[in-house]
Amino acid sequence: MVTAKEAAAMDASKYVRYTPEQVEALERLYYECPKPSSLRRQQLVRDCPVLANVDPKQIKVWFQNRRCREKQRKESSRLQALNRKLTAMNKLLMEENDRLQKQVSQLVYENGYYRQQSQSAGLATTDTSCESVVTSGQQNVAATAVAPQAQPRDASPAGLMSIAEETLTEFLSKATGTAVEWVQMPGMKPGPDSIGIIAISHGCAGVAARACGLVGMEPAKVAEILKDRPLWLRDCRSMEVVNVLPAGNNGTIELLYMQLYAPTTLAPARDFWLLRYTSILEDGSLVVCERSLSSKQGGPSMPLVQPFIRGEMLPSGFLIRPSDGGGSVIHIVDHMDLEPWSVPEVVRPLYESSAMVAQKISMAALRYLRQVAHEDTQSVITGWGRQPAALRALSQKLTRGYNEALNGLADDGWSVIESDGVDDVCISVNSSPNKVIHCNATFNNGLPIVSSSVLCAKASMLLQDVSPPSLLRFMREQRSQWADSNLDAFFASAMKPNFCNLPLSHLGGFSGQVILPLAHTFDPEEFLEVIKLGNASNYQDTLMHRDLFLLQMYNGVDENTAGTCSELIFAPIDASFSDDSPLLPSGFRIIPIDSPLDSSSPNCTLDLASTLEVGTPRSRMTGNGSGNATCAGSKAVMTIAFQFAFESHLQDSVATMARQYMHSIIQSVQRIALALSSSRPVPQCGINHTPASPEATTLSRWICQSYRLHFGAELVKSADSSGCEPGLKALWHHSSAILCCSLKAMPVFTFANQSGLDMLETTLVALQDITLEKVFDDQGRKNLCTELPSIMEQGFACIPGGLCVSSLGRPVSYEKALAWKVLDDVNNAHCICFMFVNWSFV
Repeated sequence: MVTAKEAAAMDASKYVRYTPEQVEALERLYYECPKPSSLRRQQLVRDCPVLANVDPKQIKVWFQNRRCREKQRKESSRLQALNRKLTAMNKLLMEENDRLQKQVSQLVYENGYYRQQSQSAGLATTDTSCESVVTSGQQNVAATAVAPQAQPRDASPAGLMSIAEETLTEFLSKATGTAVEWVQMPGMKPGPDSIGIIAISHGCAGVAARACGLVGMEPAKVAEILKDRPLWLRDCRSMEVVNVLPAGNNGTIELLYMQLYAPTTLAPARDFWLLRYTSILEDGSLVVCERSLSSKQGGPSMPLVQPFIRGEMLPSGFLIRPSDGGGSVIHIVDHMDLEPWSVPEVVRPLYESSAMVAQKISMAALRYLRQVAHEDTQSVITGWGRQPAALRALSQKLTRGYNEALNGLADDGWSVIESDGVDDVCISVNSSPNKVIHCNATFNNGLPIVSSSVLCAKASMLLQDVSPPSLLRFMREQRSQWADSNLDAFFASAMKPNFCNLPLSHLGGFSGQVILPLAHTFDPEEFLEVIKLGNASNYQDTLMHRDLFLLQMYNGVDENTAGTCSELIFAPIDASFSDDSPLLPSGFRIIPIDSPLDSSSPNCTLDLASTLEVGTPRSRMTGNGSGNATCAGSKAVMTIAFQFAFESHLQDSVATMARQYMHSIIQSVQRIALALSSSRPVPQCGINHTPASPEATTLSRWICQSYRLHFGAELVKSADSSGCEPGLKALWHHSSAILCCSLKAMPVFTFANQSGLDMLETTLVALQDITLEKVFDDQGRKNLCTELPSIMEQGFACIPGGLCVSSLGRPVSYEKALAWKVLDDVNNAHCICFMFVNWSFV
């Protein structure tokens, strides 16, 4: 027997042929509401007479099938797009393989020729009756090259066209041929999810990099973006098109003058006088190639511009071909001679590094193109309602403002007023009207301009045996370790309207920082965030906000990539900053000079507690040999630049204050860098970050012994009477937050396990600045005051569950807290230990 329910299901599953009018009505409703409710379907039947004879259950089945077809269509489109991308990438890899095969063949031929030459050297000196092997070999090699025809080489259109054609030939031989021996850049493996195929030069004049990749844009748009170098190259200060001449094949010849910022204070900026040739090849590929013009080519000359050093660009450019699956296949070559003789020897490797050229120029171009293509295909709204293009503009503005202050060029209005030498703090001032107006525009709100000048204090320092990403990661997370909150408040408030120049005694320090993520750009190495620095409650001027906001850019976080430049750049902003807000960026830039290429990246802040103690010898930092040795012997240059807005009559006092502030920052950085270089970083977080020093092992033994004494149970299973290292590891990995505080009138924390550091959102370095009373809320402090005598007399207590506060101000709930007195080997009270059970952020 078939039940009524089964019969109804069978009826509903019967195939129904819909009329075109019915399909049109259903499709119209589907686009309005893909998943209508039962009531909505019944209403549809009532409102559409053409559906009057259709069972509502059949309509439900139609919508289910329609949603399924739509899902299948989207999945099919996604798979087809992925297949097109893989096909294009496979074609690119096959072309690269062919090029490598040609390069191998050429090297084999040259090796055989030179071997034959060395074996026949004796015969060549005695055999004069016939042609020697060496002479024959030289003729064969010469025969492979086509002798160029004599062409004019001057400033005439014909002469420039001759230079352009020669540039095109040399560029193509580098982009797809074997003119340069390319080697794969360490850490950059090609694949469907990679940025592309990245290679650097080996054994050629100057420094060169080559990038090949796929971009979902038409060749014409790609060329338009790449030709506008200031748009995507943040080190490009300016690029001026001096002259444009027409060329064959709808091409053009342009004469360009380009300036690049210097990355540090230890070297002058670079400029280039270039010829750029744009043309279309017979196969439809679009080519944009460039080279420097000099007296060697006989083209028009450009006088030297002070204080720039004239660099040379060897034939470089972009080869852009339409891809079969849509978009473009791009070959980028950047080949330069950056005149390394003109910089101090300590930073000369920066100007001889092909990896740096690949990171800063070639890969930057590919990343920018991929980001724009991604934005064109997807409508994306990121942090604080910002469009990706607006966020890109903000990060660009931060970098350019930082570079401008760092270079301090006279035509930007900067003049040096104080300097203790190239390795110490340099003070420069900018009082140009444009600079002042821009600095005040975002803050004055129609009120009179408050600051008449901008001061920049800058310095560079050499770092050794320290990981740049780790150093900046720590400085980002622990701003209080190096920043003077009073000075931050003073100079940021100096940009606000009606600022009365309050003395520093009236300004309060910041209670902490809260990092508010703004955006993670398409570049995996870059983060934009807003930093909220909460102020203590002793501001006297009611015009001032109690919170200071910083727009911050943090990039170069990957230690596995060769040539990575790490930056932490920030600028004061209003709480409601607009996209066109002018900025006064300050911050840090660290560039590795000779860092190893096989580095690994720790994912958490290092434990610096023991290494920051005065007089801690490096011999105490023991390890098992499995740690990361990436920093051993490595060097990096850190450049620091801070900008301050001020009134002109305060120039001397502000300069003195800025100099002292910079010296304080330098000392803090040196202290942190020394601690980091003394540490033993490893890839995983946990106890491996904590050196197994005798003090740490002894403390863990005392904690476990005292817990057993007071509570009659084991705190960790692996702890034993010998106090060996496994007990310390088990304590460090304990799920509850374990913290020790000193026996003082104002107890401060001296130790915490990993869970305790996570709960307080801090590190062992900053832990020592946190007092016990700051952790508990009001009720918790009352409970603590009640139980503290019991802890001192009985040796232990159980505190009811409640709330505590992390160092960043976030509330944390806990089920209960156990407290006990930690006794040393002679039963003297050493500290008090707290264990927060089942804690979590609220």
